[in-house]
Amino acid sequence: MVKYRDWERDSGVIAYEIGIDFIIVEFRRGKHTIYTYTYRSAGQNNVERMKFLAQNGDGLNEFINENKVRYDSRR
Repeated sequence: MVKYRDWERDSGVIAYEIGIDFIIVEFRRGKHTIYTYTYRSAGQNNVERMKFLAQNGDGLNEFINENKVRYDSRR
């Protein structure tokens, strides 16, 4: 996992891992919750946007919350 930069120090995201058709995001909730977002669960456009935001270190948590992006519960 890659540490999330969080330039503004206001995100619940701690780290992420990017794959071809998915992104795994680790959140600061409780015992550090980890969710996998796939093309199938969240949609290709959302996953690609999430990859971009993760690499830029800003806006990922906000994007997930505002767009109610669904994670893949089977992973």
